[in-house]
Amino acid sequence: MRSRWSLPSFATAVTFAFLIVSSLSPLESAEARALAPAPGAPVAVGEISGQGYVFTDAVNTPVERDGFSVTHFSTAPAVARPDPGTAKAIAYDQVTARGWGQSEYQCLVALWERESNWNVSAANPTSGAYGIPQSLPGDRMASAGADWRTNPATQITWGLEYIAGRYGTPCGAWQHSEAKGWY
Repeated sequence: MRSRWSLPSFATAVTFAFLIVSSLSPLESAEARALAPAPGAPVAVGEISGQGYVFTDAVNTPVERDGFSVTHFSTAPAVARPDPGTAKAIAYDQVTARGWGQSEYQCLVALWERESNWNVSAANPTSGAYGIPQSLPGDRMASAGADWRTNPATQITWGLEYIAGRYGTPCGAWQHSEAKGWY
């Protein structure tokens, strides 16, 4: 049987422990100071395949918090080389032919996964956007070929031209999509 003071004593002890722990700053320990970046130093934020933080050709967005300047890198997850004959393989060849690197291909894969899941006949019933790059309207892709409705190479050619003209690179389009929800 409990004494009538056990619950109030326990509650008081827990409250006191909580106040002590919450008043301690983890950044005040010597170990935390040694691991913390210098104020103003960039810090990569993001995860690729659960294996750490690696970014190349990333676009930076500086953020200030708790006295540290953190640079947020908005880039896409790493992807494997695509299977031959797929729309992604066509895109890979076109991206590298433009002189863009692997990171640009990664951004393109992430962008078009989000937009159409690489479906050549993906149609947005609300906006009317069509195809792999979600051209709005879809018939704008006719400038890349008469077979724009069914040919992934034609759609990818048009989509890369659009991205180059409007955003410079696929990572530029990806960052815009991350910020605005569209590109």
